[in-house]
Amino acid sequence: MPVSPDPLTALLAERGVLLADGATGTNLFNMGLSSGDAPEFWNVDHPDRIRRLYASAVEAGSDLFLTNTFGGNASRLKLHEAQGRVRELNRVGAEIGREVADKAGRKVLVAGSMGPTGEIMAPMGSLTHELAVEMFHEQAEGLKEGGADILWVETISAPEEYKAAAEACGKAGMPWAGTMSFDTAGRTMMGVTSADFVKLVGKLANPPAAFGANCGTGASDLLRTVLGFMAQGPERPVIAKGNAGIPKYVDGEIKYDGTPALMADYAELARNAGATIIGGCCGTMPEHLRAMREALDTRPLGERPTLEQITAALGAFSSAQDGTEITGCGDPSHDHGPRRERRGRRRS
Repeated sequence: MPVSPDPLTALLAERGVLLADGATGTNLFNMGLSSGDAPEFWNVDHPDRIRRLYASAVEAGSDLFLTNTFGGNASRLKLHEAQGRVRELNRVGAEIGREVADKAGRKVLVAGSMGPTGEIMAPMGSLTHELAVEMFHEQAEGLKEGGADILWVETISAPEEYKAAAEACGKAGMPWAGTMSFDTAGRTMMGVTSADFVKLVGKLANPPAAFGANCGTGASDLLRTVLGFMAQGPERPVIAKGNAGIPKYVDGEIKYDGTPALMADYAELARNAGATIIGGCCGTMPEHLRAMREALDTRPLGERPTLEQITAALGAFSSAQDGTEITGCGDPSHDHGPRRERRGRRRS
C-alpha cells in the first residue's frame, strides 16, 4: 500500500526542532490508574482523562503527542481478555487525540503509540515474524481509522520486532517513527547497540521518518546513546525521549528525581547532541515539558556536548560503557566514522 505523506518530516522542515510529549503512564497513575490495569481501557471508560492527558502536553508546548495505546496490541490486551478490542481501543485513543490536536490553534501531530508485544521473537521465542506483523498491522489500522498523523513505535528491544513493526506500518500505508530502549549498559535488552540500530534502520525496506531512543535509564545514558547514533552519521532525524531522572522508591511509590530545570538542560543538550525531536518518557510531567519548551526556544544552539559535559549537567551514567567501545575509545562523541554537518543534515 502506498504510504501517505509524512507530516513529521514536513513539520520538522518548518520548525527545525520539535518538542514531543512526556510520560503517559506516570500521568495516568496520578489520575488514578491502578497498577496492573490496562491504560487503553481508559480511552473508552474515561475519555475525559485521556483528553486531559493529551491537552496537557499541547498546553505545555509540545509539537506532537503520543496516543494512549502503548499496550494496544493483541498480545498485551490478551492479558486482560481484551484481544478482540484492539481496533476499537486504538481507534478511540486516536480519535480523542485528533479532537485535541484540531483544537490546538497550531499544527500539532497525533502520533499513534505502538509498544512491544511483550513476547520473545523466534527463534529464541514463539512469536513469528508473520504473527508480529499481523498484530502490529491490526493496531496500526485502528490508529489510522482514528485519525493519527503518524505511527510511533517505541520501547522496542529486539531488531526482529522492529522489522515486523516497520513492515506493518507499510501495510497500513502510514508514515512512522520508531525508537528502541537502551537500558542494559547502553544496549537494548536484546543486545542492540546504538551503532547496530543505525545500521538496522538504514537497511529497512520501509524505513522510519525518524528514529532514536526512549525510556531506558536516566537522561545521561540516553544522551550517550544519541551521541552513539550521531557518530554513525545517520541520514534520518534522531529522536531523544529520556526519562525525567532516575526512578526511586519513596513511600512505597516510584518517583523520578528529575526536576524541570534538569529536563531543560537535557533538552538543550539533546538538541546540541544532534537530536531534532526531543521529549520525555517516564516521570516527565507538564511542568517538565514547559521548561523544555522554554529551553529549546531561548537557548542558542551549542557545540555537541562531551560525555563529561553531559554527566556534569545531568548526573552519572548507570554503566561505565555503552557497548560501542570496539574502536578502543569510550567516548562516542569522538569521531569514529563519517559525520555530517549538523545544520545541513539531509532528512529523507
